[in-house]
Amino acid sequence: MADVFAPWHVNLLTLFPEMFPGSLGQSLSGRALERNIWSFSTFNIREFATDKHKTVDDTPFGGGAGMVMRADVIEKSLLAVPNPGRKIYLSPRGRVLNQEIVQGLAAETSLTLLCGRYEGVDQRVLDAHGFEEISIGDYVLSGGEPAAMILMDACIRLLPGVMGNVDTAGEESFSPKTGGLLEYPHYTRPADWESANGSLYSVPDVLLSGHHGDVAKWRRQMSESITAQRRPELLNKLP
Repeated sequence: MADVFAPWHVNLLTLFPEMFPGSLGQSLSGRALERNIWSFSTFNIREFATDKHKTVDDTPFGGGAGMVMRADVIEKSLLAVPNPGRKIYLSPRGRVLNQEIVQGLAAETSLTLLCGRYEGVDQRVLDAHGFEEISIGDYVLSGGEPAAMILMDACIRLLPGVMGNVDTAGEESFSPKTGGLLEYPHYTRPADWESANGSLYSVPDVLLSGHHGDVAKWRRQMSESITAQRRPELLNKLP
């Protein structure tokens, strides 16, 4: 748990608190954690079970495979959070996470992320406490912890002081500055590179021209072309 809350704080309701910070303790997010740009607290849901076996799940009403996490135990863990802020349940049936949602979450001061396990959680605790449901994609994980890390990573890199170049985030895929297009290709030295397969690959001439207007035009054209090939539905959102 964090001793001093940062301007952006995340509360994690989980059965596996030892999974955090995980990869978030490395690189940009790790340095930002050390500098207290963001912080987190973990709440082990199992510690709030009241029976001697610390039971957190039970069989589903109506039958079916798997087990369901109990509403009463989850609620007790939630009520232990001093400042829950915006409450999110990581779920494959939720709204799919996108850059617009990430920007909104990064603007909050406190989030509480519920990481489910088994077949999911009792719907009643979600209804009672107004949890939003967010998905990181159309697939199913064994638990919500990896999804929580992905959501947090996407937000942390947008926090003030995390990325050295403030223009970086504005030029990435899905950003408002690019109109929501996918990002253009990147190149660096050497200008001519021979692959191990024997082929020679050269940087496009326009990027070596020094003409900023031509470079900007090329990048826009490449973004539109790549978006049309890979995510054509995004073109419908262009102004």
